[in-house]
Amino acid sequence: MKRTITVRGLGRATTVPDVADVRLGVAVTRPTVAEARSAAADTAARIVAAVTGAGVAAADVRTASLVVQPEYDYKDGVQSLRGQTVSHQFAVVVRDLDRIGQVVDDGLASGATTLDGVTLRTADPAPAAEAARLDAFRDAKARAASLAAEAGVTLGKVLAIAEADPGGLPRPLAMGKLALAADASPTPIQVGETDVVVALSVVFAIA
Repeated sequence: MKRTITVRGLGRATTVPDVADVRLGVAVTRPTVAEARSAAADTAARIVAAVTGAGVAAADVRTASLVVQPEYDYKDGVQSLRGQTVSHQFAVVVRDLDRIGQVVDDGLASGATTLDGVTLRTADPAPAAEAARLDAFRDAKARAASLAAEAGVTLGKVLAIAEADPGGLPRPLAMGKLALAADASPTPIQVGETDVVVALSVVFAIA
C-alpha cells in the first residue's frame, strides 16, 4: 500500500466588483386582468425609460419575470375574488458603478414598487479564482511539508488534486449582496471588495 499524506489547502484572492445587478419591478392589483396589465405596462415602460436615462444600455435591461395571479379575500371562511395582480420584474445590469444609486433612485421615482436588492459581482472572475486556486495549492504543499518533517519522512510527488468545499467560507465566484439606505438621496452604495476562496484536497506520496 502506497504511503501518502493528504492535506486540505485554502487559497484566497481579493477582487473589486465592477458590475451591479439591480432588480426593479412593479406589482399592480386591479379588478380585472386587463386593467392590471395596462397599469403595470405603463409603469414598466417608465421604469425602463428611467434606468436607460440614468445611463444603463437598453441591452442591459431585461424582463426577469412577468406574472399574473388572482388575489382573494377570506371572510368567515368564504373566499371572494378581490382582483388580479400583474407583476413585472426587470433585471438591470449596471456597468458604471458610480450610477448605481441614480439607477435605484430613478427607478423607484418612476413608479417601481419592488426593489429586490443590489448584487455586486466581477464581470470576469476567472483571474481571481485562478489566483485563489494557486494560493490554495501553495498552502496545501506547505501543510504537507510540515507534516512530513514532523513525521521524519520525505515528501514525494503529487498523486491527486481535487477542489473541495471551502467549509462555510465564501465560495469561488459568489456574489455579495448589499443593503440600501432607503432614506438617503441619492442612495449611497459602497462597492467594497469581495473575497474569492478556493479549497483543494491534495494527496502527496511519501518518498
